[in-house]
Amino acid sequence: MLMRIIIACVLSACLSPVGVGLAGAGLGLVAWAADARAAEHAYQSTESFIEESFAGAVPAARVLWLSPQLRETVRDVLGREPSLRVRYWRQAGRSAWVLDEIGKEQPITAGVLIRDGAIEDMRVLAFRESRGWEIRYPFFTSQFREARLAPDHALTRHIDGITGATLSVRAMDRMARVALLLDAQVRNDEARLARAD
Repeated sequence: MLMRIIIACVLSACLSPVGVGLAGAGLGLVAWAADARAAEHAYQSTESFIEESFAGAVPAARVLWLSPQLRETVRDVLGREPSLRVRYWRQAGRSAWVLDEIGKEQPITAGVLIRDGAIEDMRVLAFRESRGWEIRYPFFTSQFREARLAPDHALTRHIDGITGATLSVRAMDRMARVALLLDAQVRNDEARLARAD
């Protein structure tokens, strides 16, 4: 509907005596509307990512409440205040996390699958920015495979950037690091409970 209104405005502007100037403005509006529509892409649903990650045998979702110490560490990685809890799925040494992080202005949703403390798979599930969408392709996301968390909370693998997508690349890096931090906490909690039994 919005596109029809904008096209009608452009056509009427072209027929008016002031036509050229208004037509240029109208074409700018058309480009803006097309760009705004292109900025919201859902590539895979959370449910589909989880089902694929666990080969159809989807475990029940769990919730990790962030302790004050973990919350502070996550805050240092993100550069902002994290949520109090995070939903995740875990089964047979693997955990899946669906996280959101701001690229430039809008959130990017990523799914991260971790096995034994290393990233097994990372995907962009939804991208809402006008630039930087190239991060969704395997040539970029495959760089995260086998990445672990170093003692300084950096990734153990170098991630090459993409020209024009610097902020999106940084958001993906932060999400990978946070997922590894959260997975480490879950594994530590499970080990502590096993020792207590």
